[in-house]
Amino acid sequence: MVVTVQNAVGDVRVPEAAQLRKWVRSALADEVRGELTVRIVDAKEIAALNSRYRGKKGPTNVLSFPAIGSDPSPANGDELLPFGDLVICAEVVEREAREQGKPLAAHWAHMVVHGALHLQGYDHEKAREAAVMEACERALLARLGFPDPYSIK
Repeated sequence: MVVTVQNAVGDVRVPEAAQLRKWVRSALADEVRGELTVRIVDAKEIAALNSRYRGKKGPTNVLSFPAIGSDPSPANGDELLPFGDLVICAEVVEREAREQGKPLAAHWAHMVVHGALHLQGYDHEKAREAAVMEACERALLARLGFPDPYSIK
């Protein structure tokens, strides 16, 4: 898996690219192959994406864009096909961590894991789906040394 990190905000409070890559890879199933981009953006950029692709007004914490119609396995030898993109808003992640009393790194890890699970088809629109996704998030974050993100309110 090739993970590219783009920090469009240049914010020093954003975790290092190596850390973001580690969190992404920890959340991906072993068979997942391809290229994944993590783009860190400001509120204006994510609000525009949220409006355009989800029909929702305002900024959000993370958006996941799975590659459409591509098999995430090697195409021709070393060529990797796109797997998907994560877009994370640094401002929203920081504000949510502060409001929820969470360590900033823990909330960043949660957003990365959450987004990576969405790329693999997990969802939380229905109660049963949410329970499955949240259980996966809890287990993955515990392996990374972070507390249960849903027990901190």
